[in-house]
Amino acid sequence: MANSPAAWWQSAVVYQIYPRSFCDASGDGIGDLAGILSRLDYLEQLGVDVLWLSPVFPSPQDDAGYDISDYTDIDPVFGSLADFDRLLAEAHRRGMKLVLDLVVNHTSDEHPWFQQSRRGKDDPRRDWYWWRGPRPGMLAGAPGAEPTNWSSAFSGSAWQLDEASGEYYLHLFSRKQPDLNWENPEVRAAVYAMMRWWLDRGVDGFRMDVINMISKDPMLPDGQAQAGGYGDGSPHYICGPRIHEFLQEMHREVFAGRQAQLLTVGEMPGVTVEQARLFTDPARHEVDMVFQFEHVQLDQGIDKFHPTGFSLLDLKASFGRWQAGLADVGWNSLYWNNHDQPRVVSRFGDDSERYRALSAKMLATVLHLHRGTPYIYQGEELGMTNAVFAGISDFRDIESLNYYAAALDAAAVGDVAVGDAAVGDAAAAEVLAALRRMSRDNARTPMQWTAGRNAGFSSAEPWIGVNPNHRSINADAELADPDSVYHHYRKLIALRHDHPVVALGDFRMLLPLDEQVYAFTRRLDSECWLVLGNFSGADAVAALPDASGWAAAELLLGNYPAVPDATGLLLRPWECRVYRRADLE
Repeated sequence: MANSPAAWWQSAVVYQIYPRSFCDASGDGIGDLAGILSRLDYLEQLGVDVLWLSPVFPSPQDDAGYDISDYTDIDPVFGSLADFDRLLAEAHRRGMKLVLDLVVNHTSDEHPWFQQSRRGKDDPRRDWYWWRGPRPGMLAGAPGAEPTNWSSAFSGSAWQLDEASGEYYLHLFSRKQPDLNWENPEVRAAVYAMMRWWLDRGVDGFRMDVINMISKDPMLPDGQAQAGGYGDGSPHYICGPRIHEFLQEMHREVFAGRQAQLLTVGEMPGVTVEQARLFTDPARHEVDMVFQFEHVQLDQGIDKFHPTGFSLLDLKASFGRWQAGLADVGWNSLYWNNHDQPRVVSRFGDDSERYRALSAKMLATVLHLHRGTPYIYQGEELGMTNAVFAGISDFRDIESLNYYAAALDAAAVGDVAVGDAAVGDAAAAEVLAALRRMSRDNARTPMQWTAGRNAGFSSAEPWIGVNPNHRSINADAELADPDSVYHHYRKLIALRHDHPVVALGDFRMLLPLDEQVYAFTRRLDSECWLVLGNFSGADAVAALPDASGWAAAELLLGNYPAVPDATGLLLRPWECRVYRRADLE
């Protein structure tokens, strides 16, 4: 195995905190650092090893903090640098590391770097961002005059016209998130200096947002045309021509000499298994692990808001490919949820009152016992579900709001007459249904601490609505119930800490064509574990050749009361089981 067993993060569990929605100590309806500090004992009791904070830097909050206007300070809405230092010290005192969410593909348009860059074409920092004139022979601002046909991830063109200079700047996301030009060595030096500043302050690493987009083809060619008139530019900026060079340079300039105690995670949309092997090969000195998106795109059609339904066979094929592909080199990140994904119990499980807790436990068990480092997103350990959004005014996410506006605009100029109220209402209802299912806001509703007012998140009206089911799904209730989802997560984390087979064992997929049962083994030395999960609300038989032998083995963990099952492996709805025995092969 290429990775040494001494790599501490192989047996670690990471907990992601979305600060705006975690806990509000100041009473303004927005979560803050003091609120996080007040809940460290809860996180210590859960057993997690690393806290990952979504961005807490100063920001106009156009994209919920992923538009950074100052890399070396804390946004006042969250507190101060002194508050951050206290949080860091208290996390360390409890044996937990703290990782920052760093966005260096782009900045806010209110960052001083961009403010200087847009002063004029001759400004020394003009080349810190991607500026281009209109297409040859076209006037700036005319339809189709953008330098390329690239589309933004948040709808519309990826180019924004600057009226003063008559040039456009590139923004792969919001127009308020201009992309940094990593071809400029001054940009890279400034970013590396900032990263060293945080590490010197005691931070334990970085989760790096869309880091595989920092290298663009300098020619910025058009992308393949798509519906709506824009093109797909991703082949020219996903894992671009200098991406490995840039990450290796980052390692030399920032992490070399101290990487043994740090964690570096690259969020990489569109990354393949083959590319991930390169990014995470320890000998190449790039990143420790990547976040890939393949498994959370399996239920999507032309985009995330056109879901196609869940297929267990597709999920097994995807996870199996990643487990096999990184078996001998590199490392996997394991996740169901994060700030960008709807709640997994509503997505791949069953969030009904009858099966919510059972399916949440099953999903957790299957995920955590793969080979890789598991990530828990706040509230996942409680089995939190998708939210209730009555109308578009309940949403806050820029992606969702832009999509809604663009979809209604498209309906208005379609085959029906503009102004047809019935058509507009139907289009709105269809889009709202998609948003309720897939919007990022599902993950961003306040953490459910209690059954009381505002779920115990804040004494003030929260910035986004609280899920009404907090009256029954909350941390207070789950801490008091030894059979809760929370305590199941504690048991899973303890298994990883206590048994090397979880972190280091070989992985073997079983029953790849079974449409109900997810089954695999983990082996290390003379020990073998069998993990079973029923991804359905009906009974299912795990048709293994040695089912009766496994049924007689030691049952380490399950989500139902154990019953005698000496003749086979009959799984109840949403049941999971983990067996252990000596390796007989």
